[in-house]
Amino acid sequence: MDAGFFRDQANDEIGTASARLDARAAQRCRRKFRRFFRKGFYDPTYLDWERGYKWQAHRDWKATLDEPHLRRALGRGAFDAIAAAATRIESRTNLLFSFEKMALRDAVRSPEGAERFAAGLYALLHGDASVEDRFTRWCHLLSGLPRRQTRVLTWPVATVFAFIAQPARHFFFKPQVTRRAAQEYGLTLDYDSVPNGVTYRHLLELARRVKSDLKDLKPRDMIDIQSFLWVQGSDEYEE
Repeated sequence: MDAGFFRDQANDEIGTASARLDARAAQRCRRKFRRFFRKGFYDPTYLDWERGYKWQAHRDWKATLDEPHLRRALGRGAFDAIAAAATRIESRTNLLFSFEKMALRDAVRSPEGAERFAAGLYALLHGDASVEDRFTRWCHLLSGLPRRQTRVLTWPVATVFAFIAQPARHFFFKPQVTRRAAQEYGLTLDYDSVPNGVTYRHLLELARRVKSDLKDLKPRDMIDIQSFLWVQGSDEYEE
């Protein structure tokens, strides 16, 4: 047998070992999640601590800013009302830091800022382009909104509204916690600190991979996946 055979065999063994390592990491994450929430995604404590307020934000969004409401408001030129409703719904959650909430409110306070935000929000959620392209344009829009002291374009601000509006499709990204969680799970995220469409596409691929791995636990949407990963990476859930 030639040397190539032994190299291929060694590579196969390395790949198998890596797969075993990933599986062990994923199982450790599962066990950690179940130690906090014995009944998984349907545990009453989980619903109280993690899912409930995020799902309520989604329900509030559906009641006031779903596609027909948003389209009609844009047609009336009610940009201030759209921006006010979106920031009000988000403000009832703890997803953004206080400085991000403040920067966002300042950015949409002017008529120009509100109009750009409202139109960009509709394009992000209901546009015809790919998710990557829509997110890229959304980031460009956020970076150009009026600002006082703190920048508006952060990963949490860029991802929070799509997550609230369409949790079946979109993921909320807190970089430090999510990257730590991915590492704990045995996955790698192609990360850029500046929000962009390519990294967001990779993030959604990672989230869908985790959702598929957890299908026996019956996750409902990205709220459950974001919460699962939050448990893995957040200091709130140190053991």
